[in-house]
Amino acid sequence: MIYGDGIRLRALEKEDLPHFVRWLNDPEVRDHLNLYHPLSMEDETRWFEEQMKQDPVQRPLSIEIQPTGEEWILVGNCGLVTLDWRNRAAELGIQIGEKAYWNQGYGTRAIQVLLKYGFQTLNLHRLWLRVYSSNPRAIRVYQKAGFIHEGTLREGHFQDGRYVDVEIMSVLREEWYARQEKELPHDA
Repeated sequence: MIYGDGIRLRALEKEDLPHFVRWLNDPEVRDHLNLYHPLSMEDETRWFEEQMKQDPVQRPLSIEIQPTGEEWILVGNCGLVTLDWRNRAAELGIQIGEKAYWNQGYGTRAIQVLLKYGFQTLNLHRLWLRVYSSNPRAIRVYQKAGFIHEGTLREGHFQDGRYVDVEIMSVLREEWYARQEKELPHDA
């Protein structure tokens, strides 16, 4: 497990799948993902089995929170995909599927834990992501975590009868470390 402030990232379990199916079949949750077709439990089970064949580093992680300091609650998933070991880069993906926990900072915390894991444990140099321009909430979260806008794939995604831009954002290892230095309290 990978721990942060009231949050932990853990390996996926088959028991997580019903939650994932429920989230991904909710149009509001699915709105900013590259999914457009309803999913069955069988679809998700096949996906899970394929994930278990991947290098463990590239498998998605379940996001659990501890809002009351007691029981851990599954709220989403995240991970580093398309790892490029030669260039020490990976694409970051995240989903907070449990809507009761939206807008409470859990996505930001999960990203911070994933960045620390990517840079300090995996020794990556660059983490990047794609986000739709129609998702300003996520863009703010990524900026808050230190991601910088790199470019735009103009009208790169068809959504709700129209094309939207796909924004490419990244953070480099030295940028992340510089932010950590600023945020750490210094002894007088």
